[in-house]
Amino acid sequence: MATIAIYSLKGGVGKTTLAVNLAWAAATLSSRRTLLWDLDPQAASSFLLPTKKAKADAQSVFTKDVEPSKLARATAIARLDVIAADTSLRGLDLLFHELDKKKRLQKLLGSLAKDYDRVILDCPPGLTETSEQVIRAADLIVVPVIPSPLSQRAFHDMAASLGKTKVLPVHVMVDRRRRLHGEAVAAQPDWPIIPMASIVEQMGDRRAAVGQFAGSSAAARAFATLWQTIEKRLAR
Repeated sequence: MATIAIYSLKGGVGKTTLAVNLAWAAATLSSRRTLLWDLDPQAASSFLLPTKKAKADAQSVFTKDVEPSKLARATAIARLDVIAADTSLRGLDLLFHELDKKKRLQKLLGSLAKDYDRVILDCPPGLTETSEQVIRAADLIVVPVIPSPLSQRAFHDMAASLGKTKVLPVHVMVDRRRRLHGEAVAAQPDWPIIPMASIVEQMGDRRAAVGQFAGSSAAARAFATLWQTIEKRLAR
């Protein structure tokens, strides 16, 4: 099993969009047994990939002897399950601090190895106790970066502390008609690119990954290419 965290210091950069589309790609394009674990109390991934309604107990796996697999729910997509987020996760940072168990998340992920090939973590933004748990547990950290000087600076500051081998930056919301976007992309030609596209914005209305309803679109191809890149990184 490999764990891929979708993480950013700031919100509003397409983190959940990446998480949902990569989870769909893992399950559908690579036929991996995939789990999307939503750790963000805003629960956007949980909304986009609806499952059977469960009670609000997302934090219970961290505080009680509850196996994460007990909270996993099947989606309409073959081989893709979700552990949904809810408002109970608002206190997760404080909980991790009080538990003082630096590898709590890593241990819980280990218990899922018999059931899944890939786990995608949709992480809350910011430098927090939760992000420290994620950084320790993840095999690869995918970081969405808007193509602007400030966003790239924030990424490089973060990557310097994590190490390049564990981090995969991705340019997101790219509009090549904008000069700054074009210059930023040209400066990092090896970074994967997810274009700005109205079809991506439709995910909220359709509650589905782009590949489910617009598989031939440029955005769907970009997500598929990104997933292939991730698989190659994990195979090294």
